[in-house]
Amino acid sequence: MARIHTPVDDSVRISLPGNLRPEAIPANDLGPVDDSFPMEHIQLLLSRSARQQQELEDYLEGLNRKDSADFHRWLTPEEFGSLFGVAGADIAAVTEWLLSHGLHVNAVYPNRMVLDIGGTAGQIRSAFLTEIHAYELGGRRYIANDRNPQIPAALAPAVAGPVSLHNFEPRPEFISHTGFSVDGSKTEDYPVTPPDLAVIYNLAPAFKAGYTGKGQTIVVVEDSNPYSTADWNTFRSTFGLSTYSTGSLTVTHPAPSKGANNCLNPGAIPGLDVEPIVDSEYASAAAPGATIEVASCASTFTTFGALIALQNIINASSTPPAIVSMSFGECEALNGATANAAYAAAYEQAAAEGVSVFVAAGDSGGAACDDGLPEALHGTGVNAFASTPYNVAVGGTDFSDSYDNTNSTYWGISLSPADAAAKSYVPEIPWNDSCAGELLTKYEGGSTPYGSRGYCNGLSGFEFLTTASGGGGPSGCASGTPAVGGVAGGGCKGWAKPSWQTLLGNPKDGVRDLPDVALFASDGLWRHYYIFCNSDWLEMDGEGAPCVGAVANWAQGGGTSFASPFMAGIQALVNQKWGRQGNPNPTYYKIAASEYGTSGSAACNASKGNAIASACVFNDITDGDTTVDCIGSWGCYLPSGAFGILTTVKGSDAPAYSATTGWDFASGIGSVNAYNLLMNADW
Repeated sequence: MARIHTPVDDSVRISLPGNLRPEAIPANDLGPVDDSFPMEHIQLLLSRSARQQQELEDYLEGLNRKDSADFHRWLTPEEFGSLFGVAGADIAAVTEWLLSHGLHVNAVYPNRMVLDIGGTAGQIRSAFLTEIHAYELGGRRYIANDRNPQIPAALAPAVAGPVSLHNFEPRPEFISHTGFSVDGSKTEDYPVTPPDLAVIYNLAPAFKAGYTGKGQTIVVVEDSNPYSTADWNTFRSTFGLSTYSTGSLTVTHPAPSKGANNCLNPGAIPGLDVEPIVDSEYASAAAPGATIEVASCASTFTTFGALIALQNIINASSTPPAIVSMSFGECEALNGATANAAYAAAYEQAAAEGVSVFVAAGDSGGAACDDGLPEALHGTGVNAFASTPYNVAVGGTDFSDSYDNTNSTYWGISLSPADAAAKSYVPEIPWNDSCAGELLTKYEGGSTPYGSRGYCNGLSGFEFLTTASGGGGPSGCASGTPAVGGVAGGGCKGWAKPSWQTLLGNPKDGVRDLPDVALFASDGLWRHYYIFCNSDWLEMDGEGAPCVGAVANWAQGGGTSFASPFMAGIQALVNQKWGRQGNPNPTYYKIAASEYGTSGSAACNASKGNAIASACVFNDITDGDTTVDCIGSWGCYLPSGAFGILTTVKGSDAPAYSATTGWDFASGIGSVNAYNLLMNADW
């Protein structure tokens, strides 16, 4: 039903708050770009009615209820648009208004929720009353809108706004192997390879039973091609994955089903080409019989390439691929209100089509706005790409055998790269490289992480000043305008808590909590990290190395970039047995609630290591934390209980999350026994 009923009057406007980058300030401003500056393939997000949204939410809930007539009744993109998209008359009215300002419409997506539009900076100013300026930051030049966009009030019932009018891009959730570790004098490391993961997460019996992901497609969405697809083949042959002959790799540049092609081949971009190879290799490590598709699109001046790829995939055919993984991150406050809504809408559509979306929860603990920085400056924040209710947020763990001095109990010597060095399930803790971590502080002889004499303020602790840790926390700025400096607070609100996340004693905070599950993601603090093949040895920071000789000399790293595609691969095994599942979170939480509920399970405590019960589906991680040091004036707080980092700079505490019994911000439900998950009848 049409909802634009009054004539469009450009003089009667509303502003779209929460869509201004914090970098767009006078100190960085180089002035407006020329009016002729091309602004192509902007995504304009439309808005459905409150009634339609409620109907969609009810439909999604029914997809996972076996007593519902909608159980696993997946929609095509066209059906989705017909049921839950904006009326054709409203799209026509929006299109007419855009054309009146000289803009053009390249495509109307079948979901009837997104338009691909383009024009020039001058036409954008005319339509949205915001100038496009050039900004310089850290020696690099960017473009961005200098104020929040505006639209005519008459269009507000059907238009959410431009998803992005800037080219500040998100970060891959990948970290090169750290140059420091505990007991730096020791030379023995225990790197992790696919055969090790098959033992630790109990994939081996699934493979033996024929569940390898055969017949399944896993799509990893990217903004670059891999440096060399031959690396994927080398990785598989070296680690024994190529024995599953059905596995294959393709690199595609998905086009929309209608309109001009907005997905240009990005090529292999130095500094970005490591992500697609990590994603494709570790998706294959969990599902060696699956088809792995690298769907890559070049980023434009306004739209992130992986988002273009995602939109095109879920709108391109009557049967989209059943599994998608994304390994990028941007905190909610920086991503912006309309962009946050766009990711939620895309994942929501994916769930309705039976597509399971896995997203890296982040590599900076609860300080996602400070990803890659040594300390938290902006308080608590989570990855906007992972915080929606319609995706699985995959956090990060480490192994505690080095902390427990039990390396020999869990690790042996592999006779070849295709053999596992891991002997069994290895006890897990949250991944945390920071001096603020309680376990690191204790191991290094500190009495407390915080205070002027705390470990973070000592000479030895200074080496561990980093935010590198598994992402997690409450959604806090999915909508609204953040406080000064681009941090959460101000008028921000998080995504509402989904019903399935009330089963495990999640905090009664009313918002979506991250992560959902967590898998190994360490970059080497406790001498464990990933090995992968990326032959681009010119990559900076150790992201590439020739894939010849001993695998210990190959590229090494960590981050939830590895954990997300690996969990996607595990889901491919589930789908091979049970069919496509859409958003699997309701089932994950149902299984975990049955296993250990809010009080946890002594039998399924991850700290038990090789003594953990064989029937566990999830391994409940109860020791360690993801606390990081905080020196900012936002979201830092004084020491409380076992957490808190008081610095000499600000005297303030950090986003602090401990692993506890049951669900927690440090590790979610916990890690997974893949075979037991696969065989669980709740699917």
